[in-house]
Amino acid sequence: MCRSPILPPVHKSDHVSGESVDETSLYIVTSGGRRIPAHAKILASSSPVLESIIDGLQNRRSSGKTIPIVGVPCDAVEAFVSFLYSNRCNEEEMEKFGIHLLALAHVYMVPYLKTRCTKALIQRLTIENVVDVLQLARLCDAPDLHLKCMKLISNRFKSVEETEGWKFLQNNDPYLELEILKFIDDVESRRKSTRKHLQEQSLYFQLSEAMDCLHHICTEGCTGVRPYVKQPISKNRAPCTRFSTCEGLQHSIYHFANCKKRVNGGCVRCKRMWQLFKLHSSICESPDSTCKVPLCRQFKTRGQQLKNKKEEARWELLVEKVVAAKAISSLSLPRVKPENREYYWNCE
Repeated sequence: MCRSPILPPVHKSDHVSGESVDETSLYIVTSGGRRIPAHAKILASSSPVLESIIDGLQNRRSSGKTIPIVGVPCDAVEAFVSFLYSNRCNEEEMEKFGIHLLALAHVYMVPYLKTRCTKALIQRLTIENVVDVLQLARLCDAPDLHLKCMKLISNRFKSVEETEGWKFLQNNDPYLELEILKFIDDVESRRKSTRKHLQEQSLYFQLSEAMDCLHHICTEGCTGVRPYVKQPISKNRAPCTRFSTCEGLQHSIYHFANCKKRVNGGCVRCKRMWQLFKLHSSICESPDSTCKVPLCRQFKTRGQQLKNKKEEARWELLVEKVVAAKAISSLSLPRVKPENREYYWNCE
């Protein structure tokens, strides 16, 4: 129920200008019939919409200066008028009337109150009220609140589907339902695209690391494979920083050197090793006489191009991506200077 009307605050400026409280006051009438007295000048200075309404009342010279604000609770209207006077709104009022105050702030064009309500409603979003708040954000042109609601619905859609708000939305606003479902589909598409991009980037970094390990094995040697002139690595020596990659690559090199199917091209593992050698030759910047990686000189000398232009374009793109990943990795890893000596492989 609405309480009895309250008297407006008396300001010194009213007496200085020679105007009485009655001459400067009007009444806000709520849905419940509550009459809230207020000063016309304060309302006009706070809201351009109220200013236009007050100017219309003065032009008509109406004896009963009243402005109806209906459709919201009486206490919400009183909190709204109080905000126009003090530019403040306490947490209790925001908790009870945040939705109503946002609607009033939008209708009467009070931007600061609209911002306050938007932030407060974002903090108070729940599974139960998110659909209702979304509808209000759509009507009140609150993009930040609208986006937060859409994200919450997208992330917790199965729970939102069980709420009364969603069931009401399905029966009464199919266009908004379609907009939500489209947003969820777009979010999922972006997630898949992001996962695919991250997987590709991970592959490029793995290939870049494999190129570094291949150079390391062929110039310095590692636990199982080393240049012929290099002495076996002591068992007391700690493994290299990328030992997991080096170990797998050494097994592949050993297999490549001893595989009998490789001659006929029937070994998949050898084909992969062949591609790694070719990739190295595509990114190798060392002169032909100084690079110690096997087949590097042969690939550079042949300069063979792929018969299929699409495959050739894909290979060039792969080389560019691996070079970029190698450049990024080199920013955090020290570069190893190659030794200018002839090496031969020794596979244990």
